[in-house]
Amino acid sequence: MLGIDSFSVGIIGVSLLIVMVVLGVRVYVAAALTGFLGLLELKGWHVAAAVSGMIPHSKTVTYPLSVLPLFILIGFLAFYAGLTSKLFEAARRWVGWMPGGLAVATVFATAGFAAVSGASTATAAVFSRVAIPDMMKNGYDQRLTAGVIAAGGTLASLIPPSAILVVYAIIVEQSVGKLLLAGFLPGMVSALIYAALIIFMCKWKPELGSRVTGFTWKEKFESLPGTFPIFIVIGVIFGALYTGAATPTEAGALGAMVVFSLYALRAWREKAISLMRKRLHEALMETAKLTVMIFTLIWGVFLFVRFLGFAGLPAAFADWVVSLEMAPLLIMICILLAYAVLGMFMDAIGMLVLTLPVVYPAVIAIGYDPIWFGIIVVKMAEICLITPPIGLNCFVVAGVSRELRDSDGKSLSIPLQDVFRGIGPFFIADVLTVAVLLAWPDIVLWLPRTMG
Repeated sequence: MLGIDSFSVGIIGVSLLIVMVVLGVRVYVAAALTGFLGLLELKGWHVAAAVSGMIPHSKTVTYPLSVLPLFILIGFLAFYAGLTSKLFEAARRWVGWMPGGLAVATVFATAGFAAVSGASTATAAVFSRVAIPDMMKNGYDQRLTAGVIAAGGTLASLIPPSAILVVYAIIVEQSVGKLLLAGFLPGMVSALIYAALIIFMCKWKPELGSRVTGFTWKEKFESLPGTFPIFIVIGVIFGALYTGAATPTEAGALGAMVVFSLYALRAWREKAISLMRKRLHEALMETAKLTVMIFTLIWGVFLFVRFLGFAGLPAAFADWVVSLEMAPLLIMICILLAYAVLGMFMDAIGMLVLTLPVVYPAVIAIGYDPIWFGIIVVKMAEICLITPPIGLNCFVVAGVSRELRDSDGKSLSIPLQDVFRGIGPFFIADVLTVAVLLAWPDIVLWLPRTMG
């Protein structure tokens, strides 16, 4: 054994974890290994082995965590049911007349799809296939095209059902239902700021993106029935959560049942039962893969969290933050800046599960609301999804675009560097959104306070 005090062991453990993550070791492996070695040093073999053996089971069987696969399944079912293309077409007909109309339509369509999908990367992948061909055909700047899709995908992190909000609730032991409701209005504010930015940019430089006109009122209204399934699912989930008629898990099950029923009805009408079975299998497999990935990350990180608790780091950090002679708002800004830097090197969920055990007690100690902080920190995680060098949504957009061809067979591939350049204005929009939520916290807290 090292023969040093617990706090020093904790510092060494955190440093070891950071080094492994920077070297490219998977977050769950780095966290689990560091946690196990730390427990071995502090408490010996028997405690380290017992904790390592119990956590995968004890953290999996918790009821709140059961909502994750259901929310993820809703998104994949909606995609394979073809609801996304109809949503985009409706948005295209209704708001295409604005400057940069197709880009604005993409923002509103991604916001709508986010309400039935819990994964940002899935939303970015879906709309890369749906929106890139149409925007490029209409002469849109490819940087704007890539940027709006990558940024629009991040809306799934805030708008319920959000997988990352569920992970936050599990880690800090807060109400999943309240957090999901709290994300709705900030998600809408973020979408509106994106849309306003696009309109301003295309008004200032019309060559970035043209208007799409020529749709009659009849054609606009004809596009609406295709969006009804999305709004039915939103109504079921949001209504169940807001009224308290169902738990988040029950609301997720209801939403999945509604999407599946609509999908099965469509397949029956089109006599495509065999195709439905194939796509249902694909949706279930994709759901299982993403769920296992998130669960594995949670197992590894909770082992690390247990080690931090024994080392006393969270309490020590909270005491240090409280002792600072600084305004709480200034402390919060410093914490958010640290998240912005950390997010350049880590994925969103990994960043949250590693930092919250230390940061959360300090934030609560200086008087901030845990629900409000959850939305703020998840918004910061959204920013991490579009910032280099680990901006996952940017990699998704660039990767999917390589598979796309126009009607003449020409590649629609968008280089990764252009994707990262395209998200620049949306990064500024996200900073503005965070500032709005800092200035007016009631935007976050109003809905949770009024829920049944």
